[in-house]
Amino acid sequence: MKIEDLIAQIHQKKSFLCVGLDTDLDKIPEHLLKEGDPIFAFNKAIIDATHPYCVAYKPNIAFYEAYGLQGWKSLERTMEYLNAKHPEMFTIADAKRGDIGNTSTRYAKAFFETMDFDSITIAPYMGKDSVEPFLEFRDRHTILLALTSNQGAFDFQTKNVNGQELYKEVLSVSKTYKGAERLMYVVGATKATYLEDIRKIVPESFLLVPGVGAQGGSLQEVCKYGITKDVGLLVNSSRGILYASTGVDFAEIAAKKAQEIQKEMAIELAKQNKV
Repeated sequence: MKIEDLIAQIHQKKSFLCVGLDTDLDKIPEHLLKEGDPIFAFNKAIIDATHPYCVAYKPNIAFYEAYGLQGWKSLERTMEYLNAKHPEMFTIADAKRGDIGNTSTRYAKAFFETMDFDSITIAPYMGKDSVEPFLEFRDRHTILLALTSNQGAFDFQTKNVNGQELYKEVLSVSKTYKGAERLMYVVGATKATYLEDIRKIVPESFLLVPGVGAQGGSLQEVCKYGITKDVGLLVNSSRGILYASTGVDFAEIAAKKAQEIQKEMAIELAKQNKV
């Protein structure tokens, strides 16, 4: 997907919501367990209910790998459904891959060609030759982990390296990579005040922002410090939408939760004169 198409969707829907498909058989409504493919049945219902209010979907690959071959089949069916029924949606493989060059090339082929995702999350620790294979794919996007929302982020990401915090070094160095125009970055909503400094390094890049809602991040803070002329944000919500209800009304309630967030986003976009 071209970035211009994503931006057009954001303006059309007045939303920059990404719905995380972290589908857990221990949490989905019990009646779905009778389905032949309960993971896909859940995902399809969530997509059908929430697509008017979001611009992206982000399957967390671990939640599919955990179920072996059947989990991969469920993921494949989910992607086939999304790409056939809602090709306008930006899709993110939340895989956090990253390895030596020839291995990264295979990961890129797996998710960009075989699974047909628009983007993938990547751990940058192994450096340039582990990231650039992903950047070779035109109209696909690589989302580097920069400053994450988990407690352990402070173990390494904010340590001083070459006179600045490590996450800033990641941002700065990654801009020199071949194909860097196809880079996006993960920045946790619980670190919203850091966004001001991040925008000094990557002023226009899209940021994938988890941590709003269940993890306590503030949408208003994220917009205050992170929004750009093209919005430049994808704010993810997973548990707060997926598991808002465990009854037969789960999809209806998920839609209401997604719509609530979309309305908040529309207000923030209006404040910033982005719509």
